[in-house]
Amino acid sequence: MMSQFSDRVIDWVKKIPKGKTASYGEIATLAGEPMAARAVGNIMGANQDPKVPCHRVIYSDGRVGRYNGNLGVKEDLLKNEGVNVTNGKIVV
Repeated sequence: MMSQFSDRVIDWVKKIPKGKTASYGEIATLAGEPMAARAVGNIMGANQDPKVPCHRVIYSDGRVGRYNGNLGVKEDLLKNEGVNVTNGKIVV
């Protein structure tokens, strides 16, 4: 059973459009817990629902990070959506 915070996190992540990203901290703030960026990361790391685009959640410094424990996979998914990623970091 997920907590209300987890439910809110999942709801916000589902709203991130294809080709866009949001930081763990931004999602935490939107879900009502601005200091809970690490908790958002844990929720995303445990996600098994393919309908939740957790690959669109990144670090606040633009680093992409891992997806299902794998380096490069998240970067490839974002690139396929048109996000400019170089060396594991979002390029604006």
